[in-house]
Amino acid sequence: TAMRSLQALLSPPEPNDPQDAVVARQYLDSHEEFVKHAKEWTAKYASENRKDEKEEKLKEMGFGEAAVRNALSRAAGDEQQALELLLTGL
Repeated sequence: TAMRSLQALLSPPEPNDPQDAVVARQYLDSHEEFVKHAKEWTAKYASENRKDEKEEKLKEMGFGEAAVRNALSRAAGDEQQALELLLTGL
């Protein structure tokens, strides 16, 4: 069931049965604006630059680069989980 849920989220948008009504309305009424926002959010939240921001933030806390990269890798990019790994030394 988890895989089906993930598959549904990755499939094309279904504006008649939306996960988010505001986004669905934008998709239907202003498709160009929808595409613009989708590109912005992809660049902001799902790009390689986002990973670099997380690394920098953790390194600013005093952790070494290798330890930060290892923790982020083990935490699948989850910054909070990586911080917990770094703090607990696991």
